[in-house]
Amino acid sequence: MSSEIPTIYHWAGGRPAFERWLGRFYDLVEDDELLARLFGGTVSDQHRRDVVTWWCEVMGGPAAYTEDLGGYEHMLSKHRGLHITGEQRLRFVTLLSRAADDADLPDDPEFRAAVMGYAEWGTRLAVRNSSDEDDVVEQAPVPRWGWGVAPPYKP
Repeated sequence: MSSEIPTIYHWAGGRPAFERWLGRFYDLVEDDELLARLFGGTVSDQHRRDVVTWWCEVMGGPAAYTEDLGGYEHMLSKHRGLHITGEQRLRFVTLLSRAADDADLPDDPEFRAAVMGYAEWGTRLAVRNSSDEDDVVEQAPVPRWGWGVAPPYKP
């Protein structure tokens, strides 16, 4: 195993891989009655680009979401008042996993555990942030996700 561990962003294939994955994901969302209504039936190209930029930064890529789009506070503002349900959250995570297969993202267990771990964490936070609760964290850095307990395996 190399002494230098790549970021999840690099292991996935950089921005093109995240564009392919999240593009497929939002295509699935548009065809899903439970989730499509959160986006008015259609997910805009701008939304798709911005979410790709978010995921790239979170997974160790360029900090463009923070530098160009307003960071965590901007992401929070997009979720406030949506009232995302537990059922919608689970469907969101399920479709992210399916889209990862469809988009031919790396299928090693370490990579999938890392990105799906973030999906679980992030969607649970989104449910909270979309509610009417008044104890939502208003300011925070964009998270920087890592490999957790299992870095990528290289024989």
